[in-house]
Amino acid sequence: MGMKHLLVGCCGFPVSRSKYFQTFKTVELQDTFYKIPSIESAKRLKNQVPQEFIINMKAWQVISHPSTSPTWKKAGIKIDKSKAKNYGYLKPTEENFEAWNKVLEIAHIYNPRVIVIQTPPSFGYNELNLKNAQEFFQTISYNNFIIGWEPRGTWRQQPSMIRKVIDVGRIIHITDILREKPIIKEDQEVLYIRLHGLGGKEVNYRYKYKEEDFEKLTRIITETLKKYDHIREIYVMFNNIYMFNDAQAFRSYILQKHLTLRIL
Repeated sequence: MGMKHLLVGCCGFPVSRSKYFQTFKTVELQDTFYKIPSIESAKRLKNQVPQEFIINMKAWQVISHPSTSPTWKKAGIKIDKSKAKNYGYLKPTEENFEAWNKVLEIAHIYNPRVIVIQTPPSFGYNELNLKNAQEFFQTISYNNFIIGWEPRGTWRQQPSMIRKVIDVGRIIHITDILREKPIIKEDQEVLYIRLHGLGGKEVNYRYKYKEEDFEKLTRIITETLKKYDHIREIYVMFNNIYMFNDAQAFRSYILQKHLTLRIL
């Protein structure tokens, strides 16, 4: 097993950006999920980022979530009501494709390693959702970005259907690896993990990770890398209310164990 790079970070900035940049080498931007930032705002953030820092970003919710979603209301997104049904759920519609192009426009400023598309539990597996997801991912431009799809809901019981979706493009399967093993593709160089806390059905944001969780997480990652030697980069992104401290604690755990992983 050759040298692997392990990058640990948070989903969003739980502390000031300057403190965060001093602590970690990667982040998953969350504001891009709620609303697409202006070009000027994106450039300002990009100019603050240290040279070796790696950005990932979450894709705009109008592509993945329906207009009835509470997060739409929270973000104050206003659209033509007659077209509301054309948004979300990876529908291969003109509206969703236009929204994706806006994501790409911002991505060209941030230059993310991975663009995360997280679909809600209400977008569970069925024949229509499978067909729409396949057509959406077959049609969109990738522009050399890696797309990470994190399906929630009943897709978990349908790994063969997840593979049918991710096989159509430059897509990787994202999971909380402590809950669910990802489907790995033969040409995949990046493993992307989002940790949402343990307990609860799919997420438990109030969970604080323990050393035994880090031990299990490290074992799963190591076993995965032995099986899939072509993976070169591993992102472990914490997404709980203690994410800043938990991410730091996990980095320290890896460093103390003197593992073959090169932590960044």
